[in-house]
Amino acid sequence: MVVWLMLAVGLSAQRINHAGRILGPEPVVTNATLFNTPESDAIVSQMQILPVDNAWNEDISRRPLLSNSAAMVSQIVADLQSTRRNLRAFYEMNFVLVPGSQPLVPITFDLYGDESDPSPYPIPSQLPIETWPHDTPSNYTLYDWQRDIYQDGGDRHAIIVQPSSGDVWETWQTQLVLANGQTNWHAANGAKFNLNTNALRPAGWTSADAAGLSMFAGLVRYDECQRGIVEHALRVVVARSRQSYLYPATHHASSDTNPNRPAMGQRLRLKSSFVIPSTWSTEEKAVLNALKKYGALVADNGGFFSLSVAPDHRWSSSAFSHLTSVSVTNFEVVLGTGPNEGPRSPGAPRVNTGPDLAAAVDTPIELNAQVVYTNAPPLGYLWRLYSGPASVTFSSTNQPSTTVSFPSPGEYVVMFSADNGATPSPMMRSPSLLGRGPETGCSGTSLRRGLSASSAGEISSLGPLSTMAACGQG
Repeated sequence: MVVWLMLAVGLSAQRINHAGRILGPEPVVTNATLFNTPESDAIVSQMQILPVDNAWNEDISRRPLLSNSAAMVSQIVADLQSTRRNLRAFYEMNFVLVPGSQPLVPITFDLYGDESDPSPYPIPSQLPIETWPHDTPSNYTLYDWQRDIYQDGGDRHAIIVQPSSGDVWETWQTQLVLANGQTNWHAANGAKFNLNTNALRPAGWTSADAAGLSMFAGLVRYDECQRGIVEHALRVVVARSRQSYLYPATHHASSDTNPNRPAMGQRLRLKSSFVIPSTWSTEEKAVLNALKKYGALVADNGGFFSLSVAPDHRWSSSAFSHLTSVSVTNFEVVLGTGPNEGPRSPGAPRVNTGPDLAAAVDTPIELNAQVVYTNAPPLGYLWRLYSGPASVTFSSTNQPSTTVSFPSPGEYVVMFSADNGATPSPMMRSPSLLGRGPETGCSGTSLRRGLSASSAGEISSLGPLSTMAACGQG
């Protein structure tokens, strides 16, 4: 596990996500905003999508293999038609962002109402339905597709995201039905998630996905691929699964008991030995690197070994064309973590950097990271520059206490990590950023400082410390 601490020089308190990326201010949504717009890109890029210690955000690159990993991969291959034993990127789930003031609309659940979160939902008039607009005929309007007037069928998933509350509503077999001169929304079922918690569906309950998982959490989006980094696990579909589910899934979709078939929620990982060609697209590199770091969670049964990609019209025609050359045999199955394991485990490292600092350019300042760790040693430590206008000089990079010199005025961020050699762990924001304490299972606390450097070389405090915590396996 790695516990991260970030210290900013030249910045006031910042929101930082689980991958160490600066998010900027809390996003504001004033009108319903479709997923395939620059406005949506800007909003979603500022969101912490699920807590930093959530299973979707868990770095599993060093997790051990499941004892029957090879047999399970062989079974996944055998269950697929011979022409479908490579990875596919399917343009499927889209989404719409809505403001907190979005009016609630009744929706009728026709199939699994007993496992659905109740109506009404904040459904905007431009609710996109699965595959629109990338894989729908060009002569179809969104209103046509909502009503399925040509009876194209399909899974017809829909996703509504409300950043202000963190709520997400997801539905399956979604359709706008015209009857007796009125339109009414219908779906097979509906599920509500909250992006600020690790709460799951009730045990045994489905969601719009067969595994009871959130589809939005595992979707490959346009904004993240343009940054070149996908920062979460991906949603993967296999041909057949077994009658079981693993954390964080809550539902199975099979009567098969073969232990070599994957359960819902099973974690697959692209082998670290897989060489990603330098000539492949930015999108492909982002996806494949995510599959090495975060893996993919089995979420449904289908006819392909496929990932879900937002059906954004802005993708180039070759954005994911090389993925079909990646065989299922390049994957392995890792031993997953439970609700109190991995980044949610107790007893992992805690780090703290103390109060604000003031310093002059080219004058060493002392940094002291206090580390509390109750599990078995050893720990590895590392200080490094995260961002800034110039290189900085540490007196030592592998000890909790060090000094650092900044060569010129500007904005710098330095990072400290404590690593127990197990599952790497991200940062978690805490009270002064979120107005609440760390989540259950938090394994680390770090402090971020805002300092500024003047043209004369003076660095002075800009404001209060902001606290962050990091979680991981002990």
